[in-house]
Amino acid sequence: MRHRETSLNIQDKNKDSIDNLLNHISEVGDDHAGYSLETPTVDSAIAISDEKKIEAIAEKFGDIMDILGLDRADDSLQGTPLRVAKMYVQEVFQGLNPKNKPEAKLFENKYRYNQMLVEKNIQFYSNCEHHFVPIFGKVHVAYVSSGKVIGLSKINRIVQYFANRPQVQERLTNQIALELAEILDTKDIAVIVDAKHLCVASRGIKDDSSATVTSFYGGVFNTPQKIVELQNYLKL
Repeated sequence: MRHRETSLNIQDKNKDSIDNLLNHISEVGDDHAGYSLETPTVDSAIAISDEKKIEAIAEKFGDIMDILGLDRADDSLQGTPLRVAKMYVQEVFQGLNPKNKPEAKLFENKYRYNQMLVEKNIQFYSNCEHHFVPIFGKVHVAYVSSGKVIGLSKINRIVQYFANRPQVQERLTNQIALELAEILDTKDIAVIVDAKHLCVASRGIKDDSSATVTSFYGGVFNTPQKIVELQNYLKL
């Protein structure tokens, strides 16, 4: 009898632990919290070819459609699993593959331009890693050259590379900033991200009027005067 009571207690404790874990997972997702600077990935996926990934995802997504009760024999739905799989691997999540990382070419700062350079209103689309629904908005990037400059289109490509993966906005902001800091060999980097989250607008609280702004200010930008100067640039 004592053994049975002990077993029941262990089962109750395990159930409580599972319930607490599920509640924690739900809270993290609903609060859109992010814990790590690096995108949480597994190294083994890198060795899988895009073709194999597309094949596997199409099969799994077909299973999801079956469970939801969709008739995959319908003309409109027949190709959906493959379309979704290709979209995931080749488009919206292509930033998960290091092979797709843009190569940044640097140039000498021959003009001796020593003021901030601002690339604003870079449009991006990403996906919330908690619900896999879109995040979209604009990124503003500024830097002061340490002797090198980067082609303007490469800034856009770096933004898209980090956006094209499951994301949280805080991580996206920091990843863009730290990548540019490393490439340009400067701490004088600023990144501002202004975005709408469909995981907030289309589900849960269903608030489609709010937006989220995150920022990274490094080096000379991490002063009240420089922040105000940058904000004035963005108003132009």
